Amino acid sequence: MNIILFGPPGAGKGTQAKYLVKKINGFQISTGEMLRNEIKKDTDIGKIIINDMNDGKFVSDEIVNKLIETVISDPQKKNKLIFDGYPRSLSQAKNLDLLLNESNQKIDFIFFLNVNKETIIRRIEKRKVIEKRSDDDLKTILRRYDTYMETTKPVLDFYSKKANFHEIDGSYEIDQITKKIDTFVRV
Repeated sequence: MNIILFGPPGAGKGTQAKYLVKKINGFQISTGEMLRNEIKKDTDIGKIIINDMNDGKFVSDEIVNKLIETVISDPQKKNKLIFDGYPRSLSQAKNLDLLLNESNQKIDFIFFLNVNKETIIRRIEKRKVIEKRSDDDLKTILRRYDTYMETTKPVLDFYSKKANFHEIDGSYEIDQITKKIDTFVRV
């Protein structure tokens, strides 16, 4: 079973992805985590990533797609993928379809956690204190939120027409969102 979770920064994708990993014995594919690892390792890609993130921009599709391709082609992870924050653009969505088709896989569920800006601000402020995340500067987050909503509109349009697409009110409490997802993902 392959699942896509998408929504703006702070929507709770990571939290729900971790839950789904346990539920289906899957693998969380967090592009944010993958990108932070590149930064931590201080690779050339990591340096490009940090510049883009500091400017409130998203990392290029080329870099993200290359990281994703490695994961999808791993036979141990086949049909056990939970995409957390990917795809973010129409070209990433099309690339994902292509990579999955090539490896004889498909997406079973697409969950869009829809959250307004005020809820995001509240969550980010809380997360900053609890997790001490350096990428959670409020101004940067608001810029990323606006960029996200603008960039992912075509992705939303692309997926919302599919029968396996489900929009969930992401302003609910974590356990309420989890229960809603559970109504679809039965294992």
